[in-house]
Amino acid sequence: MKTDGFVALVAFVALSMFCVAGYAQDAAVRGEVKKIDEAAGKITLKHGPIKSLDMDEGMTMVFRVKDPAMLKSVKVGDKVKFDAGRVDGQIVVTSIQKSK
Repeated sequence: MKTDGFVALVAFVALSMFCVAGYAQDAAVRGEVKKIDEAAGKITLKHGPIKSLDMDEGMTMVFRVKDPAMLKSVKVGDKVKFDAGRVDGQIVVTSIQKSK
């Protein structure tokens, strides 16, 4: 009986890890770079819904970036994937990369 419980626990943990990994991959938002302001540490992105921030519709908006060095990896017109979150009450791009 102990073996059945252990097998069930291992299966549950493995399934939980798979679900969390899948959610993390879905958290990235697709967008397009419209403007970059390196001096201000801001980027304008046309993006799809950002469910983690309760944005059910896509829009174009200006974001602060967590690290201004990230702005050097993209240019206006690039299709990107990015993550955004609330930092000190502001919506901030925490990671960004060109889409493939």
